[in-house]
Amino acid sequence: MSSTKYDLIVLGSGPGGYVAAIRASQLGLKTAIVEAAELGGICLNWGCIPTKALIKSAQVFEYINHSEDYGIKVKEASVDFPNMIKRSRDVAAGMSKGVQFLMKKNKIDQLLGWGKVQAGKKIEVEDKDGKKTVYSADHIIIATGGRARELPALKIDNEKIVGYRKAMTLDKKPEKMVVVGSGAIGVEFAYVYSAIGVEVTIVEFMDRIVPNEDEEVSKALEKIYKKGGIKIMTSTEVTAVDTKGKGCKVTVKDKKGAESVIECDIVLSAVGVVSNVENIGLEDVGILVEKGKIKVDEFYKTNMPGYYAIGDVTTGPALAHVASAEGIICVEKIAGHHPEPLDYNNIPGCTYCIPEISSVGYTEAQAKDAGYDVKVGKFPFSASGKASAAGAKDGFVKLVFDAKYGELLGAHMLGANVTEMIAEIVAIRKLETTGMELIKTVHPHPTMSEAIMEAAAQAYGEVIHL
Repeated sequence: MSSTKYDLIVLGSGPGGYVAAIRASQLGLKTAIVEAAELGGICLNWGCIPTKALIKSAQVFEYINHSEDYGIKVKEASVDFPNMIKRSRDVAAGMSKGVQFLMKKNKIDQLLGWGKVQAGKKIEVEDKDGKKTVYSADHIIIATGGRARELPALKIDNEKIVGYRKAMTLDKKPEKMVVVGSGAIGVEFAYVYSAIGVEVTIVEFMDRIVPNEDEEVSKALEKIYKKGGIKIMTSTEVTAVDTKGKGCKVTVKDKKGAESVIECDIVLSAVGVVSNVENIGLEDVGILVEKGKIKVDEFYKTNMPGYYAIGDVTTGPALAHVASAEGIICVEKIAGHHPEPLDYNNIPGCTYCIPEISSVGYTEAQAKDAGYDVKVGKFPFSASGKASAAGAKDGFVKLVFDAKYGELLGAHMLGANVTEMIAEIVAIRKLETTGMELIKTVHPHPTMSEAIMEAAAQAYGEVIHL
């Protein structure tokens, strides 16, 4: 057992951990980062990045299959599934190497192994050979992220019942797939596999898919998915999966209690994530955990001085950009700066299915429930010149304003590239811009982003192109 002292040690190298470590180094703190697997965490290696690579491959195949819509004839195209998977893994590996470069550039020590926090502001790191080393620091940030949630009736075996990690490294393309859960992970994988010719069924316990989104977005996406051949069962739960035969027999029950059986080759469990708070020493230190989450204050301090937590192990949204923002705020506070607490009502959410979904702030229903008198503006991409030229007329921009003061309460978008457009809305809300100011903000033509201006104008009875 040996000992090394740092100003800050970060446990976990995902988008929360590695960003916190870099910001700490920029602020002059001697910093180390502990990682048991690949640098970059789930996001870079098994989440955000490789899934987007798969989505792009599926989208390219879809373009080719509809090339005649663009005046181009392609004789024949087929999916090379192993190489599609390989491209995704190569993209992820490249990003992980990029994080390694950033660690070296910022002079951050990499402590590779399984880390456990200890009392006295220490971390024990056990490497792959079983050697244990204890490191100490003035400050320790816990950023151990999350993993796929498992349901009692849906135990992941990584053969016939898989989580998101296995879903992006399957050995062969299945003929039929059941996706359980229709949040971001569920609808993204449903799109990928449906686009490359797999028969996909989505089973969702709630009464609509993407249930956290505005209801109009849910209804529109469901219509588009069904038109594309995806079967959707809402208000339905999986009660059992029989994996004894060649494939799977999935027993589902609807809200009326009626049962039915779906046969498929593979089941993807996409029912959310749980925090990685086990076996990292929290109990030994006395760090408070409530309902599976580490309890923190607005600057991510735990109940124990010198210990902090950010990202998926805390109660905020389980999103990479949230973890990064929390890490920066946490470190700046540690360094004696005066950062503002994060505004969790101004966090953009993005889902990268095709068409994409992005949103921020209140849904229309939430705004009304909060007591606001609202003005709602909506502009369909079917009326957009750029969308028509691109062959991407599905979807719309919907804006929700406070009728009294003109505050933009929320935005909800469905369509091509809307995940690139939502940042404008986040900035507008941060700057407390009103609806009338947004209408007078000149947007370039022809662009998809014009729809934001047009939706604002529609809310105030000034829309031009409807």
